[in-house]
Parts: sequence; C-alpha cells; structure tokens
Amino acid sequence: MLSKIPKWNLVLVVVLIAEIIVFGLMNPRFWNISILLNSFNDFVGIAIIGFFVTFVVITGGIDISGGSIIGLTSVVLGLLSQILGLNIWLAVLLAILVGGLCGLLNGVLIAYGNVQAMVITLGGMLLYSGVAVVLVGVSGVSAYEGIAGFSEQFSKLAYGKVLGIPHSVILFLIMFAIAYILLHLTRFGRFIYLTGINQNAADYSGIDTRKIITSTYVLSGLSAGVAGVMLTSYLGSARADFGSEYLMPILTVVVLGGTLITGGKGGVVGTALASIIVGFLQVGLQMGGMSTQYIGLATGLLLIISVAFLGISSDFKSNFKKIVVPKKINWR
Repeated sequence: MLSKIPKWNLVLVVVLIAEIIVFGLMNPRFWNISILLNSFNDFVGIAIIGFFVTFVVITGGIDISGGSIIGLTSVVLGLLSQILGLNIWLAVLLAILVGGLCGLLNGVLIAYGNVQAMVITLGGMLLYSGVAVVLVGVSGVSAYEGIAGFSEQFSKLAYGKVLGIPHSVILFLIMFAIAYILLHLTRFGRFIYLTGINQNAADYSGIDTRKIITSTYVLSGLSAGVAGVMLTSYLGSARADFGSEYLMPILTVVVLGGTLITGGKGGVVGTALASIIVGFLQVGLQMGGMSTQYIGLATGLLLIISVAFLGISSDFKSNFKKIVVPKKINWR
C-alpha cells in the first residue's frame, strides 16, 4: 500500500506530523482541532492557486501573476456589487471570469506568441495590479480602505460552517478534488505531463500542446479569481493589494509539493500537503510568539531547501542510472 505512494509525499506527511507535534509542545492550543480548521482561511487562497499553478509548472511554464489577479478580482467584485449594485452572486461569477480572462491572456501570449512564461506573467503581474489600482481610483474609493459594505450573506462565504466544518476547508477539498481528477484521472492530465516531458514529441504524437498550455493558465487564472472572492469575503472589503504577498508562498507549496520546475513531474497531492505545512507553519509561529518577519524567513527557507533537495535528488538518480545500468552491448 505504502509502496504506491510517492516517497516525497510520505516525507511531507512526516514533516506535517512533526510540525504539529513541535508547535503543539510550544503552545498546546495548537492541538485544538477547531483552531487548525479555522486557520484554513489564512492559506486556502494559496492552496487553491497552488493546485493549478502545479498544472502550469508541469508543462514547463511558470505563473507569477496569481497574486495580482487576486487583487483585480477583488476590486472587480467590489465595483460590480457595491458601486454598480449588481447582485452579489452574479458579481462573484463575473469576477471569477475576469480571473480566467487574465489567465487566457497569459496563456495565449505564451503558447501562441512563443514568449517566455516568466516574462509574460511578470508583465501580467504588473498589468493586473495596475488595472486594479486604476479601477479603485475611478470608483472614488480610498485605496487604503478599499470597497467595503458587503452583505452578511457574502461574509458567510468565508466564515460559515457546514456540520461544524468551515467553508474554507470545504472549498479546499472541493478544489483539490477538481484538480486531482483533471490532472490524474483524465486524458487532459496525461497530455499535461506529456507536454512537460517533451513538447516536441507531444506535438508529433498529435497533441495540440498550445491548447494544453493555454488551458493551464486559464485554470490558474480562474483559481486566482476564486481565491480573490474568498479573500474579499474573509476580510470584508475589496482592495487592489490583496494577494500581493502570495507569490512566494504559492511557489513554495508547488515546489515543496514535489513538482519539478523543469516540468514533466509533480502532482496536486504533494501541493495540498505542502499548503497545509506552510499554513500550519505560519499559524504555529504566530502562536509561538514569533515575529511576522520570521514567517517570511521560514517560508523562504522552505522554498530554497525544497528546490535544492529535489534538484540534488534528481541529479543523483540520473547519475546513478548512468553508472549502474549497463548499456546494451551489440555482440554481432
């Protein structure tokens, strides 16, 4: 049974258990189940985007515009519902679609324009955050205070519970299930892996890799839109700077989850475990009385260590095969 589970995922499970034990010893309140479940509100946005950025990275790309799309989605939601008076749930749907359009723009320019993903998503990050700031200015609302006045019904989206389970946990599980099914149980998911392993070979085999790559960025944008809606509900206002600190945590959970930045290998199970590890790390350090600056330090260390460890492990396996596995000898 355990042999079927990727070894890196087992390592992440051990790390998570050790983290719970250590932080619980530092502050026994950390072992309170309700506190841990409610803490999902603090990192569910990172996890949601991380699931689908995993798709992007497996294809060999990168998306660093997710945080800016969160801010833009939040502002669009605030403008539509609070300034223009649109029905809140219709505004939610349109705001998420805006996130998808941002992802579509990224994907088309990368896949069909043959421009490096880092360049496009960096430009997108600046573009989307700039548009969000402009929209706030046009609305006449203070950029610092943001657009407030959301209904109690909308606030329940983040603070509500079903059978004692917070909505954030339920959303985490739903988005994980969607990502897992798409990536691991469908032909679309197999095409994503094949594109990342060798795009030219995938093209020759009849796979439209440009559509596959574009679709991963659309999914990443849509997930950022969902995260923006959830964060707006959680904080009770719409602001352009929401998500500005999400870049490093998103990349951390993807890489820490075992997805190679060179593409072709990874999975959402590892990303889910890494998201919980990073989320609980932040909660544990706060409950342990650590300053917020150390939280960023710890997250950065996790990112560097995971990239280094996975890179060394990959090189070791490659060199080991070259040394140990003999080449076929032609005796003729």
